[in-house]
Amino acid sequence: MNYDYAKIAREVIAAVGGPENIRSAAHCATRLRLIVADRAKADDEKVGEIDAVKGTFFTAGQYQIIFGTGHVNRVYEQITQLGIAETTASEAKEAKMEGKNQVQKAIRTFGDVFVPVIPALVATGLFLGLKGALLNNNFLALFGMTNADIPQSFQVLVEVLSGTTFAFLPAIVCWSTFRVFGGSPVLGLILGLMPVNGALPNAYSVADPSSGVTPLMLFGFVPIVGYQGSILPAFVAGVLGSKLEKKLRKTVPAVFDFMITPFLVLLIMLVLSLLVIGPLLHALENVLLVIVEGALGLLLGLGGLVVGFFWSIITLTGVHHIFNMLEISLLSSTGFNPFNAILCMCGFSSAGVCLAISLKAKKKEIRAIGPSATASALLGIGEPALFGVTPEEGKVYSPMDGTISQLADTLHAVGIEAEGVELLIHVGVDTVEMKGDGFKSHVSEGQAVKKGDLLLTMDLKKIEAAGHPTTIMVAVTNSDDLTSVEAAASGAVQPGDQLMRLQA
Repeated sequence: MNYDYAKIAREVIAAVGGPENIRSAAHCATRLRLIVADRAKADDEKVGEIDAVKGTFFTAGQYQIIFGTGHVNRVYEQITQLGIAETTASEAKEAKMEGKNQVQKAIRTFGDVFVPVIPALVATGLFLGLKGALLNNNFLALFGMTNADIPQSFQVLVEVLSGTTFAFLPAIVCWSTFRVFGGSPVLGLILGLMPVNGALPNAYSVADPSSGVTPLMLFGFVPIVGYQGSILPAFVAGVLGSKLEKKLRKTVPAVFDFMITPFLVLLIMLVLSLLVIGPLLHALENVLLVIVEGALGLLLGLGGLVVGFFWSIITLTGVHHIFNMLEISLLSSTGFNPFNAILCMCGFSSAGVCLAISLKAKKKEIRAIGPSATASALLGIGEPALFGVTPEEGKVYSPMDGTISQLADTLHAVGIEAEGVELLIHVGVDTVEMKGDGFKSHVSEGQAVKKGDLLLTMDLKKIEAAGHPTTIMVAVTNSDDLTSVEAAASGAVQPGDQLMRLQA
């Protein structure tokens, strides 16, 4: 069928409230996405009567009109020719944040920054666990060997595998922060690398008084050290640096922007990082030391409970290395180190959780992750335990905002459509043979759902008793319409976690 796309574009603009109500437009493989000033002015019924329109919905701050492949791009061309501006990346981000409170916005922002970093931390945690197990003198003694018997070249390779991520963690965090806050990621990468330059005193060495390494003192009172393993300084530097870059882009003359803006961003932010951000956070670390030392003296072991509770959070910030000073201080003043015992219990508890999950899990993916996370936790490496294992239950949650496009009569499968993406969630293998026994639906076809909404519940024991695997498969059924489809998670995930990275 031949459509008059110019006429369709005019009708869309009129039905959505006129050009004054449309801030900008974009499109994916199947949908026209309009950022509107007032959602109430869009007449869904009128839009639905327009030729080639297959449906409408409002999500992620965008009024989305489904046209289908081959039509949406032609309508979009006519829309832009009529004076509607193209949606920028910042506008799309603002639209997604619309309607969210400050806490929700902060959580989403932190997630956008740190989620891409997690796989590297998990992998490094496993490398460190293997290093601690294989190169431990007690383990080597079983074979009549010591560390001295291990070839130097092998030890160097192991050190590269286990040490690179944490050595350059500030650079990774700063890069990701620049990316999320709209700066140039390469500037964030360079800015994050500067504070871990070998010319600066190593943070881990400074934290250990026995190393003999001391901070560089500027003006006689400003300590300058590296950021090795630290997250907060890099994050703060990334936020401020990206905002500074955007400000300079608007003020520096275009003819000088290419040269002057990167120069000023790196110069100003390095000075701020070394002279202001670093020292302030170092002072914060010292305050934490005082608080922890006081907490350890509380009656009935309450201090140990508090320290153990917050230790994983402190570890995630990357400032935990400073507590080496506390341990040495405790040993010198009291002759023993209760702090280390508390941390060991944290590791053992994490290992116990991982072991229990690995033994009880039905999915082979979880069983594969559990033992490695357990071993790492026992050796003091908490990253795999923190990030790599989550419990499972007989429930299926929606991985995205959208509309239920199909629901199997046997309730073992459900389809979702949203933003040009068609997902099929299939519970188990050959579970259609169960004819709905053990399954319960919490949605119906045509129903709008949000990310994290409960879709299905199932009796896992009943599925297994019927001889079927309980693996849940999530498939993109219109992958040919998308530019790329990439997995963003492995093993167990929590409701609301990102499963895939899709690009229209």
